[in-house]
Amino acid sequence: MNPSSIETQHVHYHEEDGVGVVRLDRPERLNALTFDSYAELRDLFRALQDRPEVRSVLLTGTGRAFCTGGDVKDIIGRLFDVSDAELIAFTRMTCDLIHNMRKLEKPIVAALNGTTCGAGAVMAAASDVRIGAESAKIAFLFTQVGLCGADMGAGWLLPRIVGLGHATELLMAGEFITAQRAYEMGLYNRVVPNDELAEAGLAYAKQLAAGPSMGLAVTKRMLNQEASMTLEEAMSAEGWIQAMCMKHPDYKEAFDAFIEKRPKNFVKSGANA
Repeated sequence: MNPSSIETQHVHYHEEDGVGVVRLDRPERLNALTFDSYAELRDLFRALQDRPEVRSVLLTGTGRAFCTGGDVKDIIGRLFDVSDAELIAFTRMTCDLIHNMRKLEKPIVAALNGTTCGAGAVMAAASDVRIGAESAKIAFLFTQVGLCGADMGAGWLLPRIVGLGHATELLMAGEFITAQRAYEMGLYNRVVPNDELAEAGLAYAKQLAAGPSMGLAVTKRMLNQEASMTLEEAMSAEGWIQAMCMKHPDYKEAFDAFIEKRPKNFVKSGANA
């Protein structure tokens, strides 16, 4: 996928005020993923890293579901008759999608507009902020279909979001929980009425898009990396990265805006870096 001219066939994509809006758009199939949409999403999140016009990403769906995972007919039914090499190529592709979401050094806001399960639940977990509609029940239902609950990185992501106890419950039981329960355990950052989700998700993505691009990028980088660091390693890494941020124009812009008693303009300062 060419970052200079992003065109999609299997998901809807457009840009608005620095936000790359990715919309899963198969409402008649509850936005279930196909082989093609998996691959397109994998490539899209990789391409967005090299697109300076995009400063944050909003991931959402059309209709009454965010995403119900892999399509039963188009994916699951077809995987019974493939070779071992084809199976591992598919599972690696699904993991590469999540890996590219976490490696994208731009904030991803997931606006969960309804039923969220399977791969859809892991995509939500891989996002940086999750805003759920009241109808956005969620399940990591892999064990319910005889698979490992730790799929597509869920075993790495969930304990870091909700703690080991809640993650164990979600991944082993594989049952749906309500949006309110997801909020209570920290899986959802916010729950809003169904008819307010689109506005709330886009508004927050735009807020992040207006923020300091380098500061947000390295914050996500540190959150990914420090999970496996000792305290001493984390202190060293944070000291180094903060010194680098102090040399970036965004830092000077925040100071100048304070002195001049005006709003900060990180979009302009970052573009001039």
